[in-house]
Amino acid sequence: VTMKSIIHLVLVLIICFSCVTTTSKGQANIGRITPAAERIELYLPQIIAKKVGLIVNQTSTVKGKHLVDYLSEGGVNVQKIFTPEHGFRGTADAGEKVDSEKDETTGVDIVSLYGKKKKPAPEDISDLDILIFDIQDVGVRFYTYISTLHYVLEAAAENNIPVIVLDRPNPLSRYVDGPILEPEYKSFVGMHPVPVVYGMTIGEYALMINGEGWLANGIEAKLEVIPIDNFTHDSTYILPIKPSPNLPNSIAIGHYPSLCFFEGTTVSVGRGTDAPFQQIGHPKFSQSDFSFTPKSGPGAKYPKLENKECIGLDLRRVAPDYTKLDLGYLIKFYENLSAQEQPFFLDSNFFNLLAGTDQLKKMIIAQVSESEIRAMWEPGLIDFKLKRKKYLLYD
Repeated sequence: VTMKSIIHLVLVLIICFSCVTTTSKGQANIGRITPAAERIELYLPQIIAKKVGLIVNQTSTVKGKHLVDYLSEGGVNVQKIFTPEHGFRGTADAGEKVDSEKDETTGVDIVSLYGKKKKPAPEDISDLDILIFDIQDVGVRFYTYISTLHYVLEAAAENNIPVIVLDRPNPLSRYVDGPILEPEYKSFVGMHPVPVVYGMTIGEYALMINGEGWLANGIEAKLEVIPIDNFTHDSTYILPIKPSPNLPNSIAIGHYPSLCFFEGTTVSVGRGTDAPFQQIGHPKFSQSDFSFTPKSGPGAKYPKLENKECIGLDLRRVAPDYTKLDLGYLIKFYENLSAQEQPFFLDSNFFNLLAGTDQLKKMIIAQVSESEIRAMWEPGLIDFKLKRKKYLLYD
């Protein structure tokens, strides 16, 4: 036993004792939702004296400190940082290339998993003993952090490196809705046969990816999920840090599953304004006197309909529906703009990639009612919910 190992062991005992005594003395903590990253006593013993790689972004915090700093200051050997879409600090625009760099605080190498490569290469992780994934998700299929999770698990399994997922609450975990992704529409904005809103934490989702054989050749990663404390799928959780530049608050997150379909159309969802995903509009929309004008800026470079006045709907004070997707906005805008012979769907296939099927677009064009559209995806939801039950940690 080396002196370094003894020091590490003492550190573990001190931190664990501190956590236990705080819990036993502090009645104020009872009932507080505690993300797994803050439950250091549950995962520190597995990583002390190990070469650690962290998959993190700006949401990866512990008591006001970034996880990278928190673990480094505690004696953990953080060897490498991997970062998803929007970058390490979460300021890059959606779809913007993120380059690799070094962390200015610790000097640790940062490897981008968005841009040239989305999956860690063998040489990126060959010098690591363990990987830790700690990123705040919002529970929507086309939010790309779960695609990054997939590739991290796959690379870890292929290189026999264990993965710890530090679970965080899903602010949209109370419902499951939307069409199931069909294989031919698999992309980085939808990799798995799940509905648009899947009602699982990112830890539960990791268990599903691993358990359903969705990794290449059906391989499985050596996976451990550290659970959240005092969380259920009915919990209300306000994210302390915005998970990406264009989801700045709970209203935007609540509307996001219903409004993101507009990204595959000529309609703006407010990128380039101070209220993205809280307003929708188009210069030719004719059923409103509300308007906004997208401008280029941080997190929204060259937004759709830049510098054009968009007439539309202000949703900043409209409570999101936390029971189901709201297709009413999509139907309303299609009917209005198509009646004026305006283009609605983009020429690309992006709308179908977001929907995970071509059926939604076809039914919108055919002006099928919302109830009939919902009936189309209901059988798939029933099957998914049965599959989902196997991986739930909090019900």
